[in-house]
Amino acid sequence: MSAISRHALEVLYTRDQIAARIREMGAQITRDLGGEQLVMVGVLKGAAPFLSDLARAVDVDATFDFVAVKSYAKGSRTSSGAVKLIKDLDEPIEGKNVLVVEDILDTGITLSYLRKMFLAHHPKSLRIATLLDKPSRRLEKIEADYVGFSIPNLFVIGFGMDFSEHYRNLPDICLMPPDEV
Repeated sequence: MSAISRHALEVLYTRDQIAARIREMGAQITRDLGGEQLVMVGVLKGAAPFLSDLARAVDVDATFDFVAVKSYAKGSRTSSGAVKLIKDLDEPIEGKNVLVVEDILDTGITLSYLRKMFLAHHPKSLRIATLLDKPSRRLEKIEADYVGFSIPNLFVIGFGMDFSEHYRNLPDICLMPPDEV
């Protein structure tokens, strides 16, 4: 795979559009929590930039934890359908307000798996925030409580989203050229 020039990519959402939407989401989460504490659980690796910006937009006492799961084979555009937990939570979430922070809600397989796993730990509340939502690809019945942008079935990269571990550091959300995979 050869590297694609940033200038050759079609931008779907600019860094300014992303920042504005994250500020709106943070304000809504703050209102919904009513001053209560929050545990923000980032789904590695893709959610890291979104979690970082969202955390600064939420005006409550928040702690972070992370999980890592795998459902895509390296170099693949499609989920295998099987979710493998690679890194579990470091701290207990029982009785806590938990916000799962994900880069993209696609088939719903990963988030359904995580929701079931987290609910078994008896949090006070469990909500999901996703930067992108692709409802047309949903295989599992799951919706996010907070959605940045709803998109059609497009393969996107940037702002944490990757193709074969590349392009996560792009500041905008861009379309992956179909002839590059």
